[in-house]
Amino acid sequence: MTTTLSPSLERSMDSFRSAMQAAVARMDPSSAAVSAYHLGWSAADGTPLQAPSGKGIRPALALLSAQAGGADAEAGVPAAVAVELVHNFSLLHDDVMDGDTERRHRPTVWTLWGVPSAILTGDAMLTVAVEALLESGSEHALAALRLLLATTRELIHGQVEDLQFESRESVDLQQCQQMAARKTGALIAASATLGCVLVGGDEDVVRALDSYGQALGVAFQLVDDLLGIWGDPAVTGKPVLSDLRARKRSLPVTYALSQDEPAGRRLSEWLAGSGEDEAGLRQIAELIEATGARSWAAGQAAWHIRQAEQALAASTIPPPLQAEFMKVARFVADREF
Repeated sequence: MTTTLSPSLERSMDSFRSAMQAAVARMDPSSAAVSAYHLGWSAADGTPLQAPSGKGIRPALALLSAQAGGADAEAGVPAAVAVELVHNFSLLHDDVMDGDTERRHRPTVWTLWGVPSAILTGDAMLTVAVEALLESGSEHALAALRLLLATTRELIHGQVEDLQFESRESVDLQQCQQMAARKTGALIAASATLGCVLVGGDEDVVRALDSYGQALGVAFQLVDDLLGIWGDPAVTGKPVLSDLRARKRSLPVTYALSQDEPAGRRLSEWLAGSGEDEAGLRQIAELIEATGARSWAAGQAAWHIRQAEQALAASTIPPPLQAEFMKVARFVADREF
């Protein structure tokens, strides 16, 4: 993350990174090597790298969550490892299903090592995530694991819906929002609560963190969808117009389909078609923007960030810690698009 976190949280993030390396080292040598590449720790040939390995939003939330539960951030390290591994398990599988050839400015795992290797490495990550919680030493480990597994089930449900939507003639905005809440929002909400659950935090605080995380998760998906159409590849790590190239029925696209009949017909034809040159994709992006979809999505993201802030403000979480949570939320909202 490029946002400035407190010195104590930065130290805990260092502990998280060490714990992540130890978790990956438990895998079989092939899965460990592929994981190291996917996480940005090494080049494809195994050469160690100092490159950043993702935004770190979920582990940061898990560490803050432990603090909200009344413990040191360090107590949330197993939760941080678990949510980051589940997140990357889903990315490895998503890249295969979506046919994405680039992630974080580099070739995706399946393009280098094949589909079976990408799937098995994702499976290994999920398994080690479970172990991270079970071996945390917390008397609340089982409760935390139940939350993580329920979240993973929701995440998979969202991915199933996402794939189903690709072949459906009609998907309304509410259905698309529910899918996004499952596919993206569930894990961000779990990240905001898992540390608190792991340390035995107050149930009212857990509920407040869940409300914050659910709102943040929807905002995250809205911003991601904006970036997928109008984002700078230098920011997104994916080719320009990547979501349009993949014909994703994202939230802005679904909104545009519902707003204007002539534009909706043109977008429906485009979704049902195949192939499109760069100029054609830019015309589709302009058409979507002309329906108000871009401003709608940006406005909805801002509204959900305010909802996240209100959930914290109504809780007993200390104001300085609320401010740390909101730093993460604003980082999500302020990604350039």
